[in-house]
Amino acid sequence: MSNDIFQGYKGKALEILKKYNVRVWGQAEINTTRGVFKGTVLPRSENDDDKHIVMKIITGYNIGIDVDTIIDLKETGYKKANYQIPEKEFPYSKDKPNVKLFGTGGTIASRLDYRTGAVIPAFSPGELYGAVPELADICNLNTEKLFAVFSENMGPKQYIALAKAIGKEIENGIDGIIIGHGTDTLHHTAAALTYMVQNPPVPIVLVGSQRSSDRPSSDAALNLMHSAYAAAHGDIAEVMVCMFGPTSDEYGFLHRGTRVRKMHSSYRSTFRTIGDIPLATVTRNEVKPLKPDYNHRRRDKKVTIKPFFDDRVSIVYYYPNMKPDIIDSLVDNGYKGIIIAGTGLGHVNKPLYPAIERAVKKGVSIFMTVQTLWGYVRMFVYDTGRDLMAKGIVPLENMLPEAAYIKLGWALGQTDDPEKLKKIMLTPINDEITKREPYNGYLIYQGGVPEVEEFIKKVHK
Repeated sequence: MSNDIFQGYKGKALEILKKYNVRVWGQAEINTTRGVFKGTVLPRSENDDDKHIVMKIITGYNIGIDVDTIIDLKETGYKKANYQIPEKEFPYSKDKPNVKLFGTGGTIASRLDYRTGAVIPAFSPGELYGAVPELADICNLNTEKLFAVFSENMGPKQYIALAKAIGKEIENGIDGIIIGHGTDTLHHTAAALTYMVQNPPVPIVLVGSQRSSDRPSSDAALNLMHSAYAAAHGDIAEVMVCMFGPTSDEYGFLHRGTRVRKMHSSYRSTFRTIGDIPLATVTRNEVKPLKPDYNHRRRDKKVTIKPFFDDRVSIVYYYPNMKPDIIDSLVDNGYKGIIIAGTGLGHVNKPLYPAIERAVKKGVSIFMTVQTLWGYVRMFVYDTGRDLMAKGIVPLENMLPEAAYIKLGWALGQTDDPEKLKKIMLTPINDEITKREPYNGYLIYQGGVPEVEEFIKKVHK
């Protein structure tokens, strides 16, 4: 049997497949020391190890089977799978709102290339319609791929290009905008666009998916439908993140761009509004606001675009025994602004004091946030905080560290004058600083205790 039918397999795994005459895409039954598994043998990524055979079992999930546990292996059928997403012409209707989807990368409406392990996005209107036909019931959709990068590679260049592209679409009279984005840094981009695209007349919705479309538990299709409805029909004209609300498929949340954060590495309901409640819930046919104060949709085409960013900024997460050379190295390398995520109410250790003084004297602006995420910087409570303020550190109330980092880069793109910077940083654009945190804006309960377990029984997770 030729090696081209053992795509990606090598070493021990390849030997096992050859021994039992089982091909990639073959339906197989594998008897192991851990039981019998039935499904389709999948290709392996070229960079993977040689100790596992990958199988898609009947539930649709992929599993890896250790070759050392295999007792017997039998091919029961063969049908090469086609993972190309079907493309159909998107049906346009003059009665439906027009929505623009900008692509940046990510796993929204995608398929998996088993040869390389790469996620290949579906992106054209026809591909998206083939993958999620319900979109045609919601809006007319046009797409434009601005970038094709993993979210960790998003940065100032992409933020600025997105802001300018959004401005042009609004000038052209679009009814709503969706931005497909990888989830890992989605909240950074949401903050950047909140600062760069101010007072928009239409919804601007960032959306991603935690799990690619080839997985049974994928959130991609629902997130797309929810974001499309929010962009096309919703009244909230702000920069928002749209992702799952609970882990079930019931509804999504719309989060304000400056108060949202990814809080779990794999849960579908990973995004949470911090220090407040979400703006709204969203389904395939309804946006239900949870807060009365939001920017309403308008009929005009006016928007303020401020596409500025200076990347000479850093965020420093304070830890015990941090040495002053951390701060010194940033200053020596030309950084002009530093966000510190301090302990408690906004503290760092005394050995950092001289480095902070040196930095401020050299014109570096330093701002304090809290690594607790919830709560406010209160540097006047203890001597440590008062000492740090006296040395030039400016507290940022309850601004999230990531939102503060993005805002400082945006502010430095406009001025490097310390007083002007301070004014920009302390003047809220859209709730990155709030006057108070509502009592239900902090809900973290631990399982196991009776009252929490009783509550969990009554609600969906």
